[in-house]
Amino acid sequence: MGIFCKREPSERKISYERKSKETEIIVEVLNIDGTGKSDISTSIGFLDHMLTLFAYHGYFDLTLKAAGDTQVDNHHLNEDIGIALGEAFKKALGSCKGIRRIASAIVPMDMAGAVVSVDLANRAALRINAKLAASSAIKDEEGYSMELAKDMLESFAKKLSMNLHIEITGEGDMHHYLEAVFKALGIAMDKATRIDPRRKDEVPSSKGIL
Repeated sequence: MGIFCKREPSERKISYERKSKETEIIVEVLNIDGTGKSDISTSIGFLDHMLTLFAYHGYFDLTLKAAGDTQVDNHHLNEDIGIALGEAFKKALGSCKGIRRIASAIVPMDMAGAVVSVDLANRAALRINAKLAASSAIKDEEGYSMELAKDMLESFAKKLSMNLHIEITGEGDMHHYLEAVFKALGIAMDKATRIDPRRKDEVPSSKGIL
C-alpha cells in the first residue's frame, strides 16, 4: 500500500500509482502536453468512456488502469480514481509557472449542455448546480450515477486544489449530461494548463504565489 510518483524532468509528464486496501490505481502516463491519446480501464465502463472524452478534448495523453472492490459497489474505486487523477495533475503541473490558470468551456450535447469553469488557484472548491443534485437518482444499468460522478469530480477538484464550477443545462439523461460535463472539463483544463508566453516564468497570481 502507498503512493509512487515519478515526474519527467523539464516535462509536464508523470507516472503515478496509488494503492490502498480497497483500490489500486496506476497512471502509467499523464502528459499534460499530449495529443489526446488515452488507454483507460477502470472496471467501470461508463467512467472509462467519460475519462476518454476528458483526455481527448483536453489533449492530455492518459494511460490509466484501476481495480478495486467493485463487488461491494463502485463508490471506493470511483472516488479513489478522482483522488489519483487530482494528485497526478497537481504533481505534473509542478510550480504552475506560466500557466493561464483560469478558463471555462461550454459544450452542448443534443438537448443537454454543460458550462464548466476552472481556476487552478491552489484552493479547493466544487460548485455544481441544482440540476445535478436533483438528478442523483439517475443511473445506468451498470450502477453508475450522477451522485458517483459528483463524488469523483469532488475528489479530483480537492486533490488538484482547484475551483471547479459546473452548470448543467437543458434536458437529457445521465449520459448526455455527463458527456457534456466531461468534454467541457477537458477543454477548460486544456486552456487553464496552457503556458502563456506573456507570463513566462511567473506564477499566475498578483500575490506572486498560489
